[in-house]
Amino acid sequence: MGIDNLMILVVLLSLFCLISSSVLAQQQQNQKLRFDENGEFKILQVADMHYANGKTTLCLDVLPSQKAYCTDLNTTAFIQRMIIAEKPNLIVFTGDNIFGFDSFDSAKSMNAAFAPAIASNIPWVAVLGNHDQEGSLSREGVMKHIVGMKNTLSKLNPPEIHIIDGFGNYNLEVGGVEGTDFENKSVLNLYFLDSGDYSKVLPIPGYDWIKPSQQFWFQRTSAKLQRAYKKGPAPQKEPAPGLAYFHIPLPEYASFDSSNFTGVKQEGNGSDGISSASVNSGFFTTLVGAGDVKAVFTGHDHINDFCGKLTGINLCYAGGFGYHAYGKAGWSRRARVMVASLEKTVKGSWGNVKSIKTWKRLDDQHLTGIDGEVLWSKNSGA
Repeated sequence: MGIDNLMILVVLLSLFCLISSSVLAQQQQNQKLRFDENGEFKILQVADMHYANGKTTLCLDVLPSQKAYCTDLNTTAFIQRMIIAEKPNLIVFTGDNIFGFDSFDSAKSMNAAFAPAIASNIPWVAVLGNHDQEGSLSREGVMKHIVGMKNTLSKLNPPEIHIIDGFGNYNLEVGGVEGTDFENKSVLNLYFLDSGDYSKVLPIPGYDWIKPSQQFWFQRTSAKLQRAYKKGPAPQKEPAPGLAYFHIPLPEYASFDSSNFTGVKQEGNGSDGISSASVNSGFFTTLVGAGDVKAVFTGHDHINDFCGKLTGINLCYAGGFGYHAYGKAGWSRRARVMVASLEKTVKGSWGNVKSIKTWKRLDDQHLTGIDGEVLWSKNSGA
């Protein structure tokens, strides 16, 4: 084959790969999430995998009997077990998905970390934490790599917004059951935000926070979704419930003690065991003002796993999932599950969301379920 023909072949192959990738990305973005025929939508939250290099990356804070064989592969096995046990409709990774500082190649680490989700063919999404960008890719580069992966519904940022802080701010709509009056309505709204990494304002130390540009996008998106929900077909009086996912907890997580939360608070650093930003950006007030978000789910503080309710909004941790992340020897790694259930209409078909429940599973022999609770119920309004 001549040089000219070879060059043409290379160009054609490159063009084919580019088109195929673009088509795949478009198909993924157009994929519709909806409640299943049993009137349920289940989300598996995976927080703080801290994945690095697979079998050569050792575990942290495990029992002496575990140290000889424990690696990143234990994190992989845990995800696989959780997917099989819970069969979620969506998997949400809430940041520090990889531990960039220890990773030899950030892209390869992400490929390995998300591999069980991809293999399951279940839709999945991710947001960034404060460690994802500490390797061979920038923060933007990490999120771009995630967006290009198979089966993900993650987005780099809202396409309609030209200026917004961070990477990985987006929302997803979950439609009602197919064949019902609610099949073309978003009966559950999911918001994903980039809570940043570290403060860029020199006089202010510590972790980053959700900025005004992100809050404005959230407010506008929430208002738009609420308007659509209250119009036909099947117009509703109240907004559809929303859930928010990001990495770093809000300062309001420090509002709870053992008398008014479910789970544990064991962190010794930060304000009252909460490693939030040292300034309050007002996002909790923005959430309350919007009126649709019923629960916030974060990670970051690995040995906190509680849920507490403040001003009508549940503030929940998932608890640390990954084995190359700090933890507490003898305290099992864990994952949080959320399930939203629909009510039956007077016609006997599935309607809108009736309740939102949550529980956690431990990475022990039986994947023990703990701390089951109702976060929100339509009838009680709480």
